[in-house]
Amino acid sequence: QVHLVESGGGLAQAGDSLTLSCTASGRSDSVGAMGWFREAPGKGREFVASISTSGFNNWLADFLKGRSTIYRDNAGAENTLWLQMNNLKPEDTALYYCASGAGGITSQPTSYKSWGKGTLVTVSS
Repeated sequence: QVHLVESGGGLAQAGDSLTLSCTASGRSDSVGAMGWFREAPGKGREFVASISTSGFNNWLADFLKGRSTIYRDNAGAENTLWLQMNNLKPEDTALYYCASGAGGITSQPTSYKSWGKGTLVTVSS
């Protein structure tokens, strides 16, 4: 079982930058590929980004390409995942979730076995 805790959300203005982080504790050999998803008010869960177990490969949703980076650190006892978002837009307002346990990079929520409780990002115009 992997326990995920997100942090780094908060209030931002359009054009600002935020870096979300996710700490994965538990069985390190079960962390696997990790990802970020988000849920905006009144909308369903949306894929944001995914990164391979090694961290060498990643996939960003089109709306983040060019203004975001996903990366991870597997060196310590806990795996840590980050999502750096630049040039934030009001439409980025959402609850951001970290997920782990996928076999590879994927945008499918059902492929992930563990989920955090989310961190809220609110962007004002």
